[in-house]
Amino acid sequence: MKHEKIRKNGEFQVVYRRGRSFANHLLVLYVFKNRRNQIQGVPYNRIGISVSKKVGKSVVRSRVKRLISESYRLNKDVFDTGYDFVIIARVSSHDKSYAEIEKSLMHVFKKAGLKNDEKNTVTIN
Repeated sequence: MKHEKIRKNGEFQVVYRRGRSFANHLLVLYVFKNRRNQIQGVPYNRIGISVSKKVGKSVVRSRVKRLISESYRLNKDVFDTGYDFVIIARVSSHDKSYAEIEKSLMHVFKKAGLKNDEKNTVTIN
């Protein structure tokens, strides 16, 4: 959805300055609790992805962005809502597979305390 993306430099800067950061060997996650992220009282998350030119040429950077955004999209129901996230890819992520990026993303969200495991559980009656 269009309202779920961070696009402007000023929005990135707010998350960098006022948010908290968590990192692992592939990704850095900045988290900022944004109380304005609500549509009709229902909170939602916004995400921005940054990949430096140090990671590689444009094809490699686009691939890394696509892997991160797809991993987030498939797992976004597991994360807490009402936040702005900025995910920065480190140089070591340039040749990683989807599974490695997804595992790294889940790890950094768990490290931040934003991953809800109870949404994945299946109850058997």
